Amino acid sequence: MRVWSVPARAVLSVAALALAAGTLAFLAALFLHVAPANSVSRAYAAEVDAVVYPEFEQNWKLFAPDPLQQNITLDARVQTIAEDGRISTRDWFGLTSRDFAAIRHNPAPSHVDQNLLRRAFDFYRSTHSEQDGAPAGPQGRLAEQYLKRIALQRTGPSFDGERILQIQFRVSTATVAPPLWSEEQVDTAAHTRDLPWWPVDEADLRGLR
Repeated sequence: MRVWSVPARAVLSVAALALAAGTLAFLAALFLHVAPANSVSRAYAAEVDAVVYPEFEQNWKLFAPDPLQQNITLDARVQTIAEDGRISTRDWFGLTSRDFAAIRHNPAPSHVDQNLLRRAFDFYRSTHSEQDGAPAGPQGRLAEQYLKRIALQRTGPSFDGERILQIQFRVSTATVAPPLWSEEQVDTAAHTRDLPWWPVDEADLRGLR
């Protein structure tokens, strides 16, 4: 029977304690997320959101009486500045279409391609006014930063060699057509709206390559 040395047992003990502490912290964050609002969950809201979104949020709309009935696609474009100070507004490029291309014909598509962008925009919609698009407190600002960061991860810190100054999103929403046997009449045309331009600063580009 093999006997572990004292240093090996010490390393294993520390690793086990770290794993247990990390597991308890993760479970505590999930508990605070699903529990009714309280002083602790409000005090650590930012930390809890950082753990939960977007991978572990509970969303039961698939099983609800009124499941999602819209197709939503996101495009983005950027403004860049050249070394001589010339500012250019670039063409729109598809974010959702890139995810669709990565998923289509893939027998094991990435969770990121399937859900990251969609859940980020759901988060944005839930934290902004439908009337004027104003953010509802810190959560709204967090949603904007999160959506902006996802797009910048796909473009990188520059575009065609020029530094990115601003980014804008375009949202296209189309109601899913009812089944052929249904007599329901719905407008299935796509309705598009542009979100405001959001400035891009050094914090937004940190860690991008």
